[in-house]
Formats: sequence, C-alpha cells, structure tokens
Amino acid sequence: MQVKLALPKGRLLRPTGTILQESGLELSGYDEQSRSYRPQCTNFPDLFLKIFNERDIPIQVAVGNYDLGICGQDWVEELLSKYGSSAVVKVKDLGYGKRDLCVAAGRAARITSIDDLKTRTETIRIATEYPNMAELFALNLRLRRFSIFPLWGGAEIYPPESADLALISLTPDTLLNYGLLPLTSILCSSTFLIAHRRSWESKDMGFLLDRLCTAAKMEEPGSEGSKRVVDSTKKPSSLPTQQDSALWLALPDGHQQEPTLEFLEKAGIKVSYCAQEPRRPSINLEGVCIKVIRPQDMPLQVANGNFDLAITGEDWLYDHLYRFPSSPAKKILSLGYGKVRIVSVVSKKLPFNSPEDFRVPLRKQSLSTLRIASEYINIADRYARDNHLSPYRLLPTWGASEAFLPEDADMLIENTQTGRTIAQHNLKIIDTLFESSACLIGSARTVSNESRQKRIDKFIEILRQTVEKN
Repeated sequence: MQVKLALPKGRLLRPTGTILQESGLELSGYDEQSRSYRPQCTNFPDLFLKIFNERDIPIQVAVGNYDLGICGQDWVEELLSKYGSSAVVKVKDLGYGKRDLCVAAGRAARITSIDDLKTRTETIRIATEYPNMAELFALNLRLRRFSIFPLWGGAEIYPPESADLALISLTPDTLLNYGLLPLTSILCSSTFLIAHRRSWESKDMGFLLDRLCTAAKMEEPGSEGSKRVVDSTKKPSSLPTQQDSALWLALPDGHQQEPTLEFLEKAGIKVSYCAQEPRRPSINLEGVCIKVIRPQDMPLQVANGNFDLAITGEDWLYDHLYRFPSSPAKKILSLGYGKVRIVSVVSKKLPFNSPEDFRVPLRKQSLSTLRIASEYINIADRYARDNHLSPYRLLPTWGASEAFLPEDADMLIENTQTGRTIAQHNLKIIDTLFESSACLIGSARTVSNESRQKRIDKFIEILRQTVEKN
C-alpha cells in the first residue's frame, strides 16, 4: 500500500533530511543541491515523496493529496484557524525548526501593551503573512475596529507608516528591529508531522510513524523561542521629517532587486543599503523614502495609498487588476528589464498541446475537473474562463509550483525566462498568456499635497528619460 509524504523545502529541508536519514530511510534527491521535487526512498519503494513550499503542505494534506506532511506548526494553525473542521490531524511535534509568531507594534502608533490595544477606538491595521491567525487574534482580543493586510512577506517593514501592528514569525536568532515593540507571542511553533484524517484512520502507516517519532529530537516547545534577540530600542533611520510631502517608493526584494538597482544607477539614482535595516535603504533624492517589499504585494499597497510609486512586474499588476478591475493602481511606465513570459504548462506525458485540447475530455467527463495550480491565481482564473475550461479548480501555490504536475494538478500557470526549468521537470509549454517586464506603478488618485506631487512627477520623468536613452 502506497503512502504519500509531503516534505518541506527551504529552512526545514536540512533538519528534516537528517530526521529521515536517522529514521533509517535511504533517500536520494532530498538535499539543497537537488533540482528534483521527487526524492526517492530505496528501502521503502511504496513510500512516495514530494517536496513543496511548507506553506502549501497543510492544504495538500487537508484535501487528501498526501497521507502525511511535515511542515511548520504556524502554517498548520493558519489553516485550522479558518477551517477548523478540515481533515488535518496533528500527529506529532517533531521538536525542531522553532519560531515564534509575535505581534509587534510600530512605536509611532504609541501602542505599548495588549491592554492599551484593547482601549483603542480607531481602526487597527495589521500587516501579516498569516491573515487567518491575525483575524482570530483581533477577534479574541475584541478589538473594536481592525483591518488585515495579507502579505507575501516582509510584514515587519510595514509599521509605523503603513500599519499599526505586524504579526511576524521570529526564529531564535532573529533580530527584531525597525523600531518595533513586541507586544505578545501568540504561538511558539515548531515542526509538526500531520496526517489526512481518512488516511490516519484507514491506512497502516505504523512503520513510518514509529521511525519518525523515534528519530525526532523531542524538545519542549518554545524553549528556543525564548532565546530570540529583540532590539526594540532601535528606531528606523529613514523616517521622513515631513510625512505629507515625502514621496513613498517601494522597491522589490528577491531576484528583481539587483536589476532594479542597476536601472536606478543608470538614472543617476543611488540607493544605499544598511545591513541593520536592509528593507529601509537610503536614496540620494531629497524627500524620497524607500521600503523594500515583495513585488507581489506592491499593487495592493499602492491601491491602499501606502506607497506613491512602486517598481514591480507587470505580471503582478495584472494579477491584481484581474481581481480588482476598479483598483486605482495603474502602470505608469514600462522599464524594459526583467522580461518573462507567463505560460500555461502541462506534463509532457499528456497528449495536449493547447488549452483547446482540454475541452473535449472535460465535455465528455473523461477529465472530471481541470486542476490549475499557480501563484497567479487571478490570472489563472481568467485564463480558464477565457478558454472555456470548465469545470476547473484553482490551486493557489507559494513556490515550487512545478512540483504540482502531474500528480496534484493538470495545468500550471507560471512565469519563465528561457523555459529551461520547465523542461527539466518533464513539463511542456502549451500557450503563452502574455509577456511581462518590470514597470513603475502608481495610483490614479490625485495627490493633494503640491510638493509631494512635484516629487512624484520629477521621479517619473527621471525614469522616463532613462528608458528612452536605453
């Protein structure tokens, strides 16, 4: 009888690999150098393994695609806090990979304690990667008014200008700075072994569970969390002195960061990073304040008025506009670098070479539902509707998307530069949705402050001239 186990990539890959090896499993392909998402277990051939972003693992187990999963408890609780009756069973705390989920306040909000928070009558803005847990926290605290800003990452940078609180994860050696004041820890999280309820009740998985639980180093949950370093006295260095007239600019992190800095350098704009505050670099333009955030979060943040301008990808702007067609976020300027194609992808084993090829099996019900996985969930939704691919089901992913095909999805909407990675995973491109590159975005709303508007116009003109020169 086959048992399917979902394994984490990223921070938990190495310690999980050690646990599996100590369990007596002879593995290949589960290491940081491997480009495969399908490790092999030579001494238990009935054990099927696949690697996911750990955020995706509770969902994969909940829907029954996997019998067992290993991931951080924080992501399990994020699922259960909204879907308490889901089919996820928490089997065992494996005792490693600890981190705290901490609620911290920006000092400018003048919130010094949880009791102080309860007395507030104004809307409390909470930025986080954990929107379900943030909502539960606010409801349990009986906050009178609150709003949640769901993010892809980097929540610690949002207070004090763009949020009052941040719900963030802190590892034992995390330095909490940016002028944040920790208020409370809502979860001491470690790595958990979880199971799908039906598999837990019907399948004999004792051979694997005994080995994993014996090999795991059992530690008291939270023992590492208390060691984390907090530097709550450190204040942001680049807060504006005149909030109303300052231009707020969002720059991307990740793989878009370096080409963005090169482009700005060509424009004569120098951005200087500080090791202590890498998300708040300085800039050689007076009255311009920068934050470095995830490109995926920029359109919504611009629409909410937290930034005047942002440099992101056209793909993320379109994904935002497909969900919010009346959003004030708009493209101002194409910058010409960071070019990718947004493509639809299927397994090479499928006899389909276009989206139209799926219509017949869907109509004849030889394919009951088309499962479409993507980080671009709104683009994928529109693509399925435009191509008449009903019935379909969307599977949001948080990375390692190629791993979903062919077992856990039929189609993937993904970006690619060369197509090489897609081919390496035995996948093929059957359609190109559109081409995307870096762009400057802003809000269609009018800025009332004249000085600020002048700074916005000047910055746009500098970038426009640079594009024309290139």
